[in-house]
Amino acid sequence: MDPLDRIHVDGDSTYMLMLEARRRGFAVWMCTPADLYTVAGLAHARATRVEVSAEAPHFVAEPAVDIGLDHFDVVWMRKDPPFDMHYVFCTYILDAVPPTTMVLNDPRSIRNASEKMFTLQFPQFITPTLITREVSRILAFAAEAPGRVVLKPWDGNGGRGVLVSRAGDPNLRSMAEILTGEGTTYVIAQHYIPEIKQGDKRIILIDGEPVGQMLRVPQPGDHRGNMHVGATVEACDLSARDLEVCAALGPVLRKMGLLFVGIDMIGEFLTEINVTSPTGIQEINALMGLSLERTLTDAVVARRMHLMQETTR
Repeated sequence: MDPLDRIHVDGDSTYMLMLEARRRGFAVWMCTPADLYTVAGLAHARATRVEVSAEAPHFVAEPAVDIGLDHFDVVWMRKDPPFDMHYVFCTYILDAVPPTTMVLNDPRSIRNASEKMFTLQFPQFITPTLITREVSRILAFAAEAPGRVVLKPWDGNGGRGVLVSRAGDPNLRSMAEILTGEGTTYVIAQHYIPEIKQGDKRIILIDGEPVGQMLRVPQPGDHRGNMHVGATVEACDLSARDLEVCAALGPVLRKMGLLFVGIDMIGEFLTEINVTSPTGIQEINALMGLSLERTLTDAVVARRMHLMQETTR
């Protein structure tokens, strides 16, 4: 996870998971990606045991020690994107955790389910999409679109680098050149979804089942439904389309070991499947009167018990 001094406890989902673990009497340890390493083929970390509290000081950390990750029952990977090669390399180290320890989400599946790219496996639910690093293809895609197009980095997060343009915009070529790094970096181009003005719906799935949702409404004049850039949150219901998407994704997520997932819907379209470090627990709790950290921890404990039974057979 990120360093403790960068955790904003008034909105952080990882903090809620840590707090719930301590409430149940579990020991909580943390490390950053830079603290991971392997010895003799086994994953280790320079880790710190942490006392977590709902009152300030929220974290009290003991001195860091070197420890094998096989010491733990569960290891959470809760580092925020960007999903770059540093992130990928962390998942390779987590591959070296023995099967008696449960890693969430499954590191192999995190690699195979890049947030914005994973949606391509469900083409029936996404808006027309082009992935390319060729500026000419982006221009042709925009020319064929019925309205505006969205351009965004394939590995971005938090609404950073998301641009909206249209065919005939004198800035479109320049936008495409900048985002592709003059044709060296892949970008995603999609048809613009006008319903973004009403909001971007985040749906939390635990073990493949939808358990809570919220609507993130962009600021006036903005097109990004990300809380990092000022979007506000509102209560909402799940539509028939939302439930259809969740029903299709659920079995796939369970099979891949993706226990905690956040999907994003704009209107009728699936836009992202967030598997690295989904957030929204505190906001959805407040809007819906839930305790998602308890629901999620219940699922973790149940899966851990199942793993123990499997590994002792």
